[in-house]
Amino acid sequence: MLRNIISNDLFTILIVIGLILIAVCKVLFTKRFNDFILVLGNSKYLKIYSKDQKFFDAFDGLLFLNFVMAISIFGFISYNYLVAEIDITKILLLKLTAIIAIVLIMKTLVERLIGSVFEIDFLIDNYLFQKISYKNFLGIILMPLNAIIIFSVSITNPLIYGIWAVIVFVFIIGIITTVKTYQNLIKQNMFYFILYLCALEIAPYVILYQIGMHD
Repeated sequence: MLRNIISNDLFTILIVIGLILIAVCKVLFTKRFNDFILVLGNSKYLKIYSKDQKFFDAFDGLLFLNFVMAISIFGFISYNYLVAEIDITKILLLKLTAIIAIVLIMKTLVERLIGSVFEIDFLIDNYLFQKISYKNFLGIILMPLNAIIIFSVSITNPLIYGIWAVIVFVFIIGIITTVKTYQNLIKQNMFYFILYLCALEIAPYVILYQIGMHD
């Protein structure tokens, strides 16, 4: 249970919506979904579907919405349990979800722009596709975990940190997969790729950490 008394109705609505989005993807894109759920241990999905990237993809879009809601719920649970108790309201939860979605979308657009400026569009587009795929995969894992945490088990520090470790692990697997898949192309553009990683993958978290330390 969360330390603060919270109406589970808000979480229930988001969890149900997330599960519906996952079910819709499975029904409408059955073959792609079946390939997708094996993405963590098999690069088949990335190799096949990266060739058909679109600016807006319905499959990725639906799973992205699920990921945003899942990470918002877990982020709130983590903050409430590890840092400080806060009262949850519909407005607060919607704001948190909207902010995460806007930040991720804006970050992706900036990344595409930088890839174009550095003339490594192909590399960045495929890297972003892989990142989005792993985030969406993480959303599928997180949503049922959120349900279990909220409705079934008592929250403990090891449980929270363990789930965060899974999140970090999935992201690391994504980076390693990208490097292995495009190692020749990365070697040819090593300077720009490292600059990209420092500017848009490392710097934002360093800044957030520094802000947090000053607060």
